[in-house]
Amino acid sequence: MKKKRKKWPWIVLAILVLLVAVAAWFMRPPTNTIPTVTHGSLDRFPQFNSQHVPPRDVVVWLPAGYHQGDSCYVLYMHDGNMLFDATTTWNRQEWRVDEVMDSLIAAGKIRPCIVVGIYNTDDRLTEYFPSKSQQFVTESLRRDAKLERLTADDYLRFIVEELKPFIDQRYKPLTDREHTFMMGSSMGGLISLYAQCEYPQVFGGVACMSSHLSMAHLPGGFDGEAWATAFRDYVDASLPEANSCLIYMDHGTQDFDADYGKYQQLLDGVITAKGFDQAHFMTRVYQGHRHRETSWAERLYQPLLFLLGK
Repeated sequence: MKKKRKKWPWIVLAILVLLVAVAAWFMRPPTNTIPTVTHGSLDRFPQFNSQHVPPRDVVVWLPAGYHQGDSCYVLYMHDGNMLFDATTTWNRQEWRVDEVMDSLIAAGKIRPCIVVGIYNTDDRLTEYFPSKSQQFVTESLRRDAKLERLTADDYLRFIVEELKPFIDQRYKPLTDREHTFMMGSSMGGLISLYAQCEYPQVFGGVACMSSHLSMAHLPGGFDGEAWATAFRDYVDASLPEANSCLIYMDHGTQDFDADYGKYQQLLDGVITAKGFDQAHFMTRVYQGHRHRETSWAERLYQPLLFLLGK
């Protein structure tokens, strides 16, 4: 009498094939590359040219009912390709900026604001990495880091000298520092705080979400601890006068964010030692939040209230 062959290996194989297919579906390149919004409107400027950095797309979100010259604040946001429309992003996630901004403006909780989304490029790491931190590490560590030429200063010049004048001329918002802000996450959090230190006359405040303060998981040979210390030393030496601007920082407790706690506490100590009070510096921990757009979307209201709240 023949024994029946076990079929479970085939079932396992079928499940594995299904899992691979599902993963491939989620990771496939988006077929739609032009974002749309459900609240307000979105202007798109493909391949915005610059003398400082390679061209990249820029999008501008306008609140419902906006007219040129309205007394709007301006918020510059990094990773602009991840902000508005999950159907156009690599991971099918978004910050839900138009939904969150619209709900807060409609409720009268924040001041009207336009959002300038600056797309990232293949140079994201070197453009977002605070260049002047290298002054606080040894030459051998700079060499061992295996990073290409750091271009954050060029990237910020692009924003301040080219993009901001374009936005100011085309939309005629409120243009002084008290009405101009910046926000980013992960490496975008680092470049936002760097921008506040480098251009305190331009930006009245920044929001830095899940800032990559650990400097971990970067190219081989990179001494994260040394560069994390160097960035804190840079901030200590470069931070604007106490309470002259608004600084918001946060992190979650999962994924990369699980590593950020001790580094954020050390940086918090640097900022508060400079004399920043709670009205001008807010730091938060969000239990269970991950290093991803869905988590940033869930708590986006908090930095918006801090920077733009009435």
